[in-house]
Amino acid sequence: MPDANELLQLVPKAEGKQSMKDFKSDQEVRWCPGCGDYAVLAAVQGFMPELGLARENITFVSGIGCSSRFPYYMNTYGMHSIHGRAPSIATGLATSRRDLSVWVVTGDGDALSIGGNHLIHALRRNVNLKILLFNNRIYGLTKGQYSPTSEVGKITKSTPMGSLDAPFNPVSLALGAEATFVARTVDSDRKHLTSVLRAAADHPGTALVEIYQNCNIFNDGAFEVLKDRERAEEAVIRLEHGKQILFGAEGSKGVVRDALTGDLSVVAVTEENKSRILVHDAHNPSPTTAFALSRLADADTLHHTPIGVLRSVERPVYDALMSDQLDTAIEQHGKGDLSTLLSGNDTWTVVG
Repeated sequence: MPDANELLQLVPKAEGKQSMKDFKSDQEVRWCPGCGDYAVLAAVQGFMPELGLARENITFVSGIGCSSRFPYYMNTYGMHSIHGRAPSIATGLATSRRDLSVWVVTGDGDALSIGGNHLIHALRRNVNLKILLFNNRIYGLTKGQYSPTSEVGKITKSTPMGSLDAPFNPVSLALGAEATFVARTVDSDRKHLTSVLRAAADHPGTALVEIYQNCNIFNDGAFEVLKDRERAEEAVIRLEHGKQILFGAEGSKGVVRDALTGDLSVVAVTEENKSRILVHDAHNPSPTTAFALSRLADADTLHHTPIGVLRSVERPVYDALMSDQLDTAIEQHGKGDLSTLLSGNDTWTVVG
C-alpha cells in the first residue's frame, strides 16, 4: 500500500516558494462578521504552502451551506457542488485524477442530514481525500433551524418547543464507519487546528476533521465552555498519541477504563489510580477505544470533550486499489470497447 509520501508524490510540486497570500482568491469573503468560518479559512490558507503542491493540482469541493462558500475564497481549483453530495463528487475526482489533492468542505447539516449516506460510504471506502466538517450545531445559511448535531431540547425556528431528536456525534459516526483518520479541533485554537490539518494532509486515505465552529448569529456561544480559558482547562481533553490522557489544572483529571464494563470515565487523579490512566493510542487497529473516547463528549454541556487525533491507522487506499484493478484488467483483457459493450448480448426485451 502506498504511504502518504508516495501518494503526495503523484501531485505535482509548486515552482518556487509559496505563501499564504498565494492561496487567497480575489473574491470578497462574505460571511457574517465574527463567524468562525473566517478563522478556519485563515488557518487553511496559512497551512497550504507547507504542502508545497502546485495550486492548480489542489481542489476544494463543497456542498451547500455557509461553510460551502469556501472554494470561492481559495486560490485553487474548486467546486461549489450539490447539497450533501460533495463526498461523492470528490470521490469521483480523487479516483479519476490521482494527480490532485482533493479536499471536501461541508457543514453539520450538509454532511449529516441529506449527505449522511454519501459521507459514511466515502469514509468506509478510504478514498484519498480530506473532509473538513464544520460543526456549529445549527443551520446557518437557512437562518437558524435545528441541525443533526443540535442538542435535545434546542429551541430554534423549526423546533419552537425544543428539538426531540437525539443528536449525531460526528466523530462517533466516522469511527463507526471504520474511517482510518478521525480528529476533532476548534476554530479558535489556531495552533491546534493547524496541527490537526497537517496530520490529516499526511494521512493516506480519507481523513475526517470535525471543527467546532461558532455561529454568532443563530447559535452564539455553542462551544463557549471550550473556548473560555478557565473553563476549557477543565473541559477540553487534549489527546496526544503515546501520552496519558490527563487534563484539568496540572493534570488533576484523567481517563480510565472500567474493569467490568470496559467503558471509559473521567476520574480525579490520585496516587492510587494514576497507573490506571489510559495512554492514548491513535494507531490502535481496533476503533473500540477511540469510539469510547468519542462518547466522553457530552452533547448538552460539553463538560468533557476530547480534541485531537482520535484514530490514525493505515488501510488500503481505494484510489490505489482501483488503479491496480484497472491495470490488471487491461493487462488480462485489453482495453474495453464501449460500442461492443452497448451492442452486447446481455440485453432485455420489454413487451407491453
